[in-house]
Amino acid sequence: MRIEADYNACEGHGLCEDAAPKIFTVDDDGILTHHFEGQDIPAELQESARDSVAICPVIALRLVP
Repeated sequence: MRIEADYNACEGHGLCEDAAPKIFTVDDDGILTHHFEGQDIPAELQESARDSVAICPVIALRLVP
């Protein structure tokens, strides 16, 4: 499973970071860093990955099987 981030849609709310801090960070300027960009999410982080996608208020994250 992977997560694709739409950086143009991201508004930097940081809810994804709250749900999955090992996958995402949002800096003080609201810039998203996706630590697994283009990579499979490790099994132990997949539940928090799903949570981060579900909580994004602007639908900037998408699960990819």
